[in-house]
Amino acid sequence: MAKKSWIARNKKRKETAAKYAEKRKALKEAGDYEALQKLPRNASPIRVRNRCSLTGRPRGYVGKFGVSRIKFRELALDGKLPGVKKASW
Repeated sequence: MAKKSWIARNKKRKETAAKYAEKRKALKEAGDYEALQKLPRNASPIRVRNRCSLTGRPRGYVGKFGVSRIKFRELALDGKLPGVKKASW
């Protein structure tokens, strides 16, 4: 499991990015890059890291389900993900 501080920091970044989304869009369309630079760094959505919603793991993220590859496999084998089954041929 990831450190609680990393998970909390990423959550704060998501909130900040959502808060400034409209303002960033308006400044970009206007071409006002000086005002854009004065916004907080974490207002940029590129600084948000995709993390597993259960463990906080940053790598091996399966975007459609919002979990890491490890938790995805566990949930799929337990039958907790609807429409997902193990392939066999």
